[in-house]
Order: sequence, then structure tokens, then C-alpha cells
Amino acid sequence: MAAPKKGRSASAQSKPGRSLALILIAIVALTGGMFVSGHTTPRLGIDLAGGTSITLKAKADQGSAINKANMDTAVDIMNRRVNGLGVSEAEVQTQGTDNIIVNIPRGTNSKEAQQQVGTTAKLYFRPVLASEPSGAAASPSPSGSPTSGSSPKPGAGSPSPSASSSQKASSSGTASPTASATTQGRAVTDALKTGSSPSPSATPTGGSSPKPTPSASGGTDTATLQAAFTALDCSKPDQRAKAGKDAKPGESTIACGTVGKNPYKYLLGPVGVDGTEVKKAQAVFDTQGASGWQVQMTFNSTGAKKFADITGELAKNQAPQNEFGIVLDGEVVSSPYVSLAITGGSAYISGHFTQQEAQSLANMLSYGALPLSFQEQSVTTVTAALGGEQLHAGLLAGAIGLALVVLYLVIYYRGLSLVAMASLLVSAILTYVIMSLLGPAIHFALNLPAVCGAIVAIGITADSFIVYFERIRDEIREGRSLRPAVERAWPRARRTVLVSDFVSFLAAAVLFIVTVGKVQGFAFTLGLTTVLDVVVVFLFTKPLMTLLARRTFFANGHKWSGLDPKSLGGKPPLRRTRRPAGPAAGPVDPKEA
Repeated sequence: MAAPKKGRSASAQSKPGRSLALILIAIVALTGGMFVSGHTTPRLGIDLAGGTSITLKAKADQGSAINKANMDTAVDIMNRRVNGLGVSEAEVQTQGTDNIIVNIPRGTNSKEAQQQVGTTAKLYFRPVLASEPSGAAASPSPSGSPTSGSSPKPGAGSPSPSASSSQKASSSGTASPTASATTQGRAVTDALKTGSSPSPSATPTGGSSPKPTPSASGGTDTATLQAAFTALDCSKPDQRAKAGKDAKPGESTIACGTVGKNPYKYLLGPVGVDGTEVKKAQAVFDTQGASGWQVQMTFNSTGAKKFADITGELAKNQAPQNEFGIVLDGEVVSSPYVSLAITGGSAYISGHFTQQEAQSLANMLSYGALPLSFQEQSVTTVTAALGGEQLHAGLLAGAIGLALVVLYLVIYYRGLSLVAMASLLVSAILTYVIMSLLGPAIHFALNLPAVCGAIVAIGITADSFIVYFERIRDEIREGRSLRPAVERAWPRARRTVLVSDFVSFLAAAVLFIVTVGKVQGFAFTLGLTTVLDVVVVFLFTKPLMTLLARRTFFANGHKWSGLDPKSLGGKPPLRRTRRPAGPAAGPVDPKEA
């Protein structure tokens, strides 16, 4: 008689150590990666670690209607702003028809993100008609138009030997004097250049205040504008906030900025290029010259033509009327000078930026144009203490739920509860390690709904063990011994577990896709733990049961094993009968085979 073929079930039964070794290696590798990365705890969300929540209300004062399309566009731009600063787990979402909620977690660059999100006005490029220090830093200005001999404003400087050497080293040939950081962490830079053609030496920037000509005033009364410029004191916060407020794009205006640590005031012409015409801006490092960090701008076709025309006009002027004011929210965030027409649709803003300054200005240029303006309604800060209390409450709820599950398993399954508790422990370790690694990898943060998802997952995981245990008990009730009962119960239990976990995962996936904000944390955690449940049941629970079935305590059905045939109401043991040889042999009951 031919020997029966050994299938996968027999192979798995004879070598369960391989599966246990595999999951052990996975746990060791993931835990090692967690310690190597230095992130040994999961990142916590705003509601657990603390953070800032900002409520912004849309205002229809820029000619755009408050509708779903404009609100969605504003949300997308704000989201890209804070993500460009590396603020992880920042949530930007609409609330109602005209509100946007921005949640910025504690422990990230939240101050800078809050500042940039609150900067909600249009981004414009305006030619500089005049500029000078303001307030205590102001000095008597000589009358008349500035000349090349005018005293330079701080941070600009006249060409020096170092600037000349920088000119030679630069790929564009432009001098790149030192830039100074503003109070907003941005830089008021000096050189606006193109990478396509060389330029002559930069003209020094003057500190005097020439009067704007009527042609450059864009229709605004020249005397009134000049008087407002003369009276403006940018060192006073109230005047600084009102400078250039509600200015129309087609008119000249006044604005404030900062050069070094000194306030500066500007007289600006009509808008030359709109911020919406900036296609892309990014911080780059000049590896071939001495300029250091630069901001590279790329315009769309319309903006490229406008930019080439206006820089061609600016290049003909003397300082400061050869400067281009980059105005955001009524504030001059940068005023680079121009020495030639810049064509080709791209330009560099150079100056001795730090990486943070260059990245901040690039973010403003890329994401600065919002279809609506917004007013800050409220700023709510969740303290670390309050977040700690909520975290403690969540962990306490999880511990109570786990204790109840373990108590039920011990009472009802007795010795089998050891298998269930070991499986729950392995699942908990994998969940913790993976959540810790996902923090720096995909900016996953554990919030309160995610903790709820992990608590729900305890029941889902325990349900898988219960299904398998009950299948084994059914086989024992049929009169089989433990070892064949473990193997015969597995195929049916496996199908049930897979179907159940598939339904749970599908629900979590749909919930993750159709929801926003913190509810996604619940869905993500539920989906992750469901996948881990399948891994643990297949690679740990089943092999462990195969090994325990060889132990006398479980194999003989001890009354504390949870597999006692008498307490389960089992039939007498099935005995294998010798099958008659020859054609007279009748069919054999498959249960006896």
C-alpha cells in the first residue's frame, strides 16, 4: 500500500519552529531598527502631546467668492505651506462653509507654521520707487535723486573685492552681497539674477528717498502718497500693520519691511507680477559660486513675459528704483535689486541666506497666493499636561479592556489562555514597534482616536483565537485526539479568520478614504492591527498550538488545559481500523481515515 502524500498541512505540522523563528526574527529586526533610528516611542498627536489649533474665517474682500472650490484651494495651499516647513501631522481642513481649522502639533516648527498660515493675503511683485530706514534708525536723507554715491542701506552694501570675487565665481556673474534676516525669519536679499546670461557689476543700493513720478504712481495722487510715505514710521506696530492695507494691485502703495534689525519703509509702484504667476520656487545651494543658499523661481508663460518686461525697465534705473519688492500680506519680505532684464522664465534671488531663510522664502513664493483672505478667529493651545491626562485616560481604558479579555480567556479556556495571551503580547509588540517606526517614516502620529482603534483591535485579535480554539474543541468533541484535531481545525478556522479580518480591513480602508482629520487615525490603526492579526495567527498562534499538542498536559486533555474531552462532552476516541485488502474493501469513513 502506497504511503499517503505529505501535503502542506503535514509539513507545517512537522516544522512549526520555522514559522516561530521567522516571526521572532521579524520582531528582533524591527525592534533593532527602532532603537537605531532613535524613535523608541510613537509620535503623539495634538490631543495627546499638546499643540495649537487655529481657526481662520474667510473674507470675500479680494474679488473672489467664498465657495467650495476656493476653500478647497486655500486648504491645499495652507497644507503645502506647513508641510514645506516639515510640520508633521498638521491638519488643515474646512469647517462649515467659511472656516478653516489648522492644527499644529507641539514639538515641531509650529511657531513658523502658525506665522505662515496666518499670512493669508496675496503675493505681489512691485517695483520699489523709494526706500529708507524708518523710526530711530532713520537718518536725514539728502534731497534729490539717489546716485551711485548714495550711502547703501544695511545688508546691501556697495561692491567690494569680496563681491567681485563672488561675481567671478557665480554662474550668473552677479554679485551677491550679504542678506539680513527679518523679524519674520525671512531675508531681505540683495541680488535678483538669471542663470542665462552674465550681468554687469551691481549698482549700490541707496538709502535716499526719491519722489515717485506721476507715471509710476499708478493713478494714486502723488503728493498724498509722498506725504504718507514721509509720515510712515515702521518702528511703530500700529502704523506697520496699517501700511499698504487694502491697496489695489493697479495702484502705488507704501509698505514696511526689515533690513537687518532695522525697520525699513518702502514706496512701491503698481503690481508688476502676481504671485499666482510663480510656477515653482525652491531653495537651492550654489555649489559653483560663493552665493550659498539661493531661491530659484520659475514663472509660467504669462509671468515670464511680465517679469522680463519689468526687470528690463528696472535695470535702467538707479538704486533704489532698480529694486523689486516682494510683498506678502502688505509686508516687504524681500527687495532684491536688478541689473539687467531677466528672461527665460526663471531667476535666482541670491544673498547669504541660511537654509531656513531660503526655504521660508521659497515656501512663500510657491504657496503665497490664496484665492481668499482670512481673519484669525481663535487660537487654542492644548497644553502638554492636558494631553498627558487624555493619554493616561486612553491607556487606562486599553488596560481595562485587555484585562477583561484576559479574564474571560482564563475562565473559559484555562490552559489555552496562555496561547491567547502570548499571541496578544506578540501582536502588541509588533504594533508598538511599527507605530514608532511610522512616526519618522510617514509622519504617523498616535492620537486619541488611534488609541481607540488599538483598543478595538484587542477584541478583533482575541476573536481570531477564539474561532481557532472552538474549531479544535469541535474536533475533540467528535472523538479525535489533540494532534489531529489541531490540524483538522486549522483549514476551517483559517477561512473564517481571513473573511472576518478582510471585512474589518475593508471597513477601515473605506473609513480612512472618506473621512478627514483625526478619524483617519482610528481607521489607520484599525487597519494596521487587522493586518498584524493575520500575521500573528498564521505565524505564531497556529505553530504554537502545534507544539503544545505534543505536550502531555494538553495532549492528554488535562482538566485545566481547556481541552478535557469529558468537560467538552466528547465522544469516545475514534480508532483507526485496518482496511481490508483487495477489491472487497468497502469505502472508509473519512473521519476514521
